[in-house]
Amino acid sequence: MTKTAPGPLTGIRVLDLTRVLAGPTCTQMLGDLGAEVIKIERPGAGDDTRGFAPPYVPNTRESAYFVGVNRNKKSLTVDIAQEAGQKIIHTLLASCDMLVENFKVGALAKYGLSWEDLKAAHPRLIYCSITGFGQTGPYAARPGYDSLIQAMGGVMSLTGEPDGLPQKVGIPVADLFAGLYGCIGILAALQHRNATGEGQRIDIGMLDTHVAWLANQGMNYLATGENPPRLGNQHPNIVPYQVFATEDGYIVLSVGNDPTFKRFCDVTGQQALLDDPRFATNAARVENRALVTDTLAPVLKSRTTTDWVAALEAASIGCGPINTLAQVFADPHVQARGVVVDMPHASGETVQVIANPVRLSATPPTYRSAAPLLGQHTDEVLREHLGLTIDEIATLRAARIV
Repeated sequence: MTKTAPGPLTGIRVLDLTRVLAGPTCTQMLGDLGAEVIKIERPGAGDDTRGFAPPYVPNTRESAYFVGVNRNKKSLTVDIAQEAGQKIIHTLLASCDMLVENFKVGALAKYGLSWEDLKAAHPRLIYCSITGFGQTGPYAARPGYDSLIQAMGGVMSLTGEPDGLPQKVGIPVADLFAGLYGCIGILAALQHRNATGEGQRIDIGMLDTHVAWLANQGMNYLATGENPPRLGNQHPNIVPYQVFATEDGYIVLSVGNDPTFKRFCDVTGQQALLDDPRFATNAARVENRALVTDTLAPVLKSRTTTDWVAALEAASIGCGPINTLAQVFADPHVQARGVVVDMPHASGETVQVIANPVRLSATPPTYRSAAPLLGQHTDEVLREHLGLTIDEIATLRAARIV
C-alpha cells in the first residue's frame, strides 16, 4: 500500500535538472523523504533513461531503469534552450528550496541557470551540482561515466582475479555513491540554511566520491605506498574472508577475528590448525593466505552450501550463499523487511520498485507516486506554481516550449 504520511522534508520544494542515474538517485531520496520534486525534462524526449530499454515495466512502455530512480517526482517538460522556457525555470525558482543538476560544467550558464547567475537573486537557494570531476581541476570539463570513474578512481584495479582483467563492479556504484553523497551534502546545507538563512553551492565530483570510498584499500596504500593487488573474492586484511566452493555450489565465509577462527576450526574439525603458528592469528593467516586457502578448500568442498550455512551460523560464524537476484527477492528476510513496494502507475498498472533502505521510526520514507509519464504534471505545475491559464499553457505547448 502507498504510504502518504508526511516525511521529514515535507514542505521542501526541489527543482530537479538531473537525468540518468547519479542526479536522479539524489533527488529520489529527497522525494522519498517528503520533498516535492519537480523534474524538468526535454519536451518529446525526456530523461535519457526513458529509452534505456528493454526491459520495460510489465504491460507498459516505461523502462525499468527510469521507473527505478524517479518515483515521488512530478514531470514538467520545458525547453530550457528557449528564452520562454528559461523564464519558466526562473519563475519556479522563486518558490524552490533547492536546485539539483548534473549538466557538464558550465553548461547551464548559457541559460542563465548557473550558481553564479542565481545566488544573488535567490540567497536561500541550495544548489547542488553533480558532475564527473567536480567544478574545478584539470578534468572539470570532461564528461563523467560510471565505468570511466570506476577505472580512474582505482576500484577496477582492485577488482577481479589476480591473473585476470581488471573488473568493474556489476552495478553503477560510481553514479550511486555520487547521488547519495549529493543528498548528504544537501541535507547538511539545509540544516545550515535553517540556522542562518543562507543557501550555498554543493560541488559533487564522481571521482572525488569514488576515491572517498576506497576506504581500507585507500588507507592500505597511504600506509605502505604500495598498490594493493587484485585478490578476487578475498579480503586484503582478513583471512579467511572469501568465497569457497562447496559440494554443490559456493559459500562466502567471513571469519572476522581470531575467536571466530577458533569456532570455525571447532565446527570443521580443524582444531589442529590452531597449534600451527601460520594459522594461529589473523596477521599470520594474511601472511600465509595461499596456504590457508589451499588447506580449507577441500574442507569446505566436503559438504553442501545449505549444510555449511546451518552449521556455521549455529556457531555465530559469518557465512552465506551467493544468491541470484531471484533468490534475493525470494529470501524470507528480504521479504520481511518490505524491500519491494507496489505502487500505482499512471499507465494504470501497478509497478514494483525497490524500497528506500533508510528506516526512520517517526518519519519514514513515503511512496506517494510512481515514476511519472513524460510531461505528466506539466499543466498542473504551470497552473499551480506559475498561475498560468489553460490558454497560456496551450500557447506554450504550440510553440514547443513545454
